[in-house]
Amino acid sequence: MDAAREAQNREAFRQAVTNTLERRLFYIPSFKIYRGVAGLYDYGPPGCAVKSNVLAFWRQHFVLEENMLEVDCPCVTPEVVLKASGHVEKFTDLMVKDEKTGVCYRADHLLKDFCNEKLERDPNLPAEKAAEYRHVLAVLDDLSAEELGAKIKDYGITAPDTRNPLSAPYPFNLMFQTSIGPSGLSPGYLRPETAQGIFVNFKDLYYYNGSKLPFAAAQIGQAFRNEISPRQGLLRVREFTLAEIEHFVDPEDKSHPKFSDVSKLEFLMFPREDQVSGRSARRIPLGEAVAQGIVNNETLGYFIGRVYLFLTHLGIDRDRLRFRQHLQNEMAHYAADCWDAEIECSYGWIECVGIADRSAYDLRAHTDKSGVSLIAHEKLPEPREVEKLVITPVKKELGLAFKGNQRMVVEALESMGEKEALELKATLESKGEAEFQVCTLDKVVTIKKNMVSISKEKIKEHQRVFTPSVIEPSFGIGRIIYCLYEHSFYTRASRDGDEQLNVFRFPPLVAPIKCTVFPLVQNAEYEEVAKQIARSLTAAGLSYKIDITGTSIGKRYARTDELGVPFAITVDSTTSVTVRERDSKQQIRVNVDEVASVIKEVTEGHSTWADVMWKYPTHSS
Repeated sequence: MDAAREAQNREAFRQAVTNTLERRLFYIPSFKIYRGVAGLYDYGPPGCAVKSNVLAFWRQHFVLEENMLEVDCPCVTPEVVLKASGHVEKFTDLMVKDEKTGVCYRADHLLKDFCNEKLERDPNLPAEKAAEYRHVLAVLDDLSAEELGAKIKDYGITAPDTRNPLSAPYPFNLMFQTSIGPSGLSPGYLRPETAQGIFVNFKDLYYYNGSKLPFAAAQIGQAFRNEISPRQGLLRVREFTLAEIEHFVDPEDKSHPKFSDVSKLEFLMFPREDQVSGRSARRIPLGEAVAQGIVNNETLGYFIGRVYLFLTHLGIDRDRLRFRQHLQNEMAHYAADCWDAEIECSYGWIECVGIADRSAYDLRAHTDKSGVSLIAHEKLPEPREVEKLVITPVKKELGLAFKGNQRMVVEALESMGEKEALELKATLESKGEAEFQVCTLDKVVTIKKNMVSISKEKIKEHQRVFTPSVIEPSFGIGRIIYCLYEHSFYTRASRDGDEQLNVFRFPPLVAPIKCTVFPLVQNAEYEEVAKQIARSLTAAGLSYKIDITGTSIGKRYARTDELGVPFAITVDSTTSVTVRERDSKQQIRVNVDEVASVIKEVTEGHSTWADVMWKYPTHSS
């Protein structure tokens, strides 16, 4: 019964939060007058301001601090790019259909909901069954379509809305398909992530960075996933904002010069060994986690630490934030190590940031598909003698044969792997010519023996050539913001105790409006002072809301507390005003000409509220 009561409390809390968010226009369902579309939401004025503040801090904390290269790439992506990355073939979820109505559901969600419902709401559940359901939840991500279908059938799971039988699970690609141009001959997709735009630009970014590693590129932008059954508000949507970093590093040296800045941080970590053995997340010093090999390398550890600092500065509760390591069955075969920053909210633990060491997979995949080498160089201190495959295209012969396409054929030949090159050499020697696929031309061409020389030679190497590894932190901005809303929300009794008032305790850093300005009473002199203060706030670059209605001051405070405004300026004289802090409700008295600089000092973190409380006289209402 405790689990059932806890589930009811979580549901009631969530309802209070979402009702407040929608009523105060933080976000609302898109196209509401047409009954909306599942998985699409509009951000209203306060929601836009919170999102803008979160992204501004993300840029400051990551892009500026790490001197990253920011790019902005198109949302529409040609099919060939997403074929190379594996999205066309593998970016799928398993789906089931209501056999009578045709309504679609995500198969693993139905099984997950069934098991959770039984565990939370069935007080007479035998211990054996409870253990079985927990085991299913633990291995859910690893179940094949056949195993998932068998479980759904065994448990008698039916369509949630109609109780009709369900089809067998089958894969559904989550990308929105489109065509580029009017002919329909150039297929494309709305990007499911922003990362591919960075990978395909690696060569130019590497050159821009002075051909030096390590370096990081960053991008903020919209991504699109055609979710089978969107739910959970902002947590699972069809269009969303991602902020992604691709940190390119030498695979033989993944140390980080600033790791010592974060090595002493201690927070909840959930290594895969603890998950498999049934233990809970525990606090581990980050330096210790890297030294013991729990985290694969310093650069990955450094970004885990920076993500922790970013989220806690935003206002995420550090006791409801953990870093969970991917199990072996969750990780792609090429990944060296992956961790998720998970935030606990009323829906449970939600993955909000993924931090992965993706090795050199992405750059190699695009090199293979495009024929353009996405590689880095390191000058050796001393030359070394190595046996190396040497591919020398004969540009004169290739120019005569391929004219304007010569460059693309040359690049495709030079980017061949050793196996492919030796096979081409054998064919040319036995037949005098060979068919050769040039991906950038999207066709097969005929290469003759006099067009290319392929040999193994002992050469002196003055530089090392390699494909960089990639460390990728990827931030789901909407998910972070929703968890921030829940972590910031609380209620408190009104002054006379007859009602509960809603409050968002946003840090000034992310608050949608930094302060409000209230004339205590409707009075021409006070209103003029309020306008003067408003002008000084604008000049200081601070957002504010001015309220000259005749409503009682208590109600005006309550209205702005519900928007999460951290400070309220009340004009009760022509020379000085009171400044009230939202959560403590404490007030200080400040001269009119100083008030904007005081608000700026505190909202930008140069001083704390305790500092200004000590500096200025307190005021009792």
